[in-house]
Amino acid sequence: MLTIKKTKQDYITDTVIYLILIVLAVTTLIPLFNILAVSLSDSAKATAGLVTVYPLGFNMTTYMTIFKDHAILTAIGVSFKRVVLSLIVDMVLCVLAAYPLSRSSKAFPFRGVYMWIVVGTMLFGPSMIPMFFTVKDLHMLGTIWALVLPGAVGQFYIILMINYFRSIPQELEESASIDGASPWRRLLQIYLPLSMPIVATIALFVVVNNWNAYYDGLIYSINTDDYPLQTYIQQLVVNLDMSIRDVDQVKNMLAVSNRSLTAAKLVITMVPILLIYPFMQKYFISGIMIGSVKE
Repeated sequence: MLTIKKTKQDYITDTVIYLILIVLAVTTLIPLFNILAVSLSDSAKATAGLVTVYPLGFNMTTYMTIFKDHAILTAIGVSFKRVVLSLIVDMVLCVLAAYPLSRSSKAFPFRGVYMWIVVGTMLFGPSMIPMFFTVKDLHMLGTIWALVLPGAVGQFYIILMINYFRSIPQELEESASIDGASPWRRLLQIYLPLSMPIVATIALFVVVNNWNAYYDGLIYSINTDDYPLQTYIQQLVVNLDMSIRDVDQVKNMLAVSNRSLTAAKLVITMVPILLIYPFMQKYFISGIMIGSVKE
């Protein structure tokens, strides 16, 4: 085995590169530490902007204010239910749309027409009012499906999966066809097992987008019990309830500032994504690169 001996110049170059990477990593982490510190700091110090990367006047009042209301547990449940249902529905529809569209025009004569429809709806999406009345006419207002179905078919996801399917050697499908495999069997036993990187990539997109969404909860949810977590916390920050008669509750509210509440909201919403992303990062990188090269 050939071993290349590093020169002094190589060691200097490596050191400089590592230092640059460390600086970039620290620069990325500082805002996260600042948000966490603000959420755990005294209200006055947080409002005055004195908090940097460590808490000043450490207290958990902000989180106690948020989690003392049992409604937030309901909102967390709604968000998790939304993410799971969206993941299932989006992935099924994306795969069923991408597989036939990844075939050649000879195998699927109307492929070009459907591709224009996908691209056209990607460029010219529905506005809010027609979408609201569509959801209303389908009797989905106030249900979990109002948060799942309107954005269920992601055109960008379909295009990514089409490109990935087309990167798989056609010889595999041809040999399976010769052996008598049906299109369903070829999809389930050949294409999907070989497409885990792009599946994981799209799954990560779906989870992040649905977890972070809050505006559709304001539009389609009738009761506050139907709010997802992001919508609930947004309302908690904007419409802070000051009609409190209990002395202890008044003290707790005075110890909380809008800035620390916002920081706590960001911390709560970031935790699930920070836990998921490290396990899916390797699939995300390979999936997004391969799916973006070919048409």
